[in-house]
Amino acid sequence: MSDLLATGYPWIKAFHIMAVIAWMAGLFYLPRLFVYHAEQVGQTGETHALFQTMEMKLLRVIMNPSMIVTWVLGLCLVATPGIVDWSSIWPWTKLIGVVGMTVFHMWLAKKRKVFAAGENTLTGRQYRMMNEVPTVLMLLIVLSVVVKF
Repeated sequence: MSDLLATGYPWIKAFHIMAVIAWMAGLFYLPRLFVYHAEQVGQTGETHALFQTMEMKLLRVIMNPSMIVTWVLGLCLVATPGIVDWSSIWPWTKLIGVVGMTVFHMWLAKKRKVFAAGENTLTGRQYRMMNEVPTVLMLLIVLSVVVKF
C-alpha cells in the first residue's frame, strides 16, 4: 500500500489541493449568503426560498463532497511514507486547523437548518465576523505546511 501511495503522491497531492480550494470557496461563500439572507431577505417569501435552495446546494453539492475528498486525500498523504514527521510541531498545528475548519463547516450546516426553519437569530454583522474564521484557519494551515514551524 505504501508503494502505491508513494507512486501516486503527486496525483493525490494535486487532487487534495483542488478539493481544498473548492471547500474553501464554499466556506467563504456560505457565510456571505447568510449575511444577505439575514439582512435583506427575511424569513419568508420567494427570495427566502431561493436563498434556502442556494445555501442547501452549496453545502450538499460542493462543500460536503469537497470536505470529504480533502479529508480522504489528506489522510492518504499522511499515510505516505516520509511525508509527515510527527515529532515536528507543524503536522499538529495543521491538524488543529483542519479540525477547526471541519467544526466551522458543521456550524455552517447547522445554521443553514436554522435559516430553513425560519428561526435565524444572528445578524448580518455576526455572520460577517464568522466569515473571518476560515481565513484565520487557512493562515494557520498554510503556514504550518509551507514554513513547517
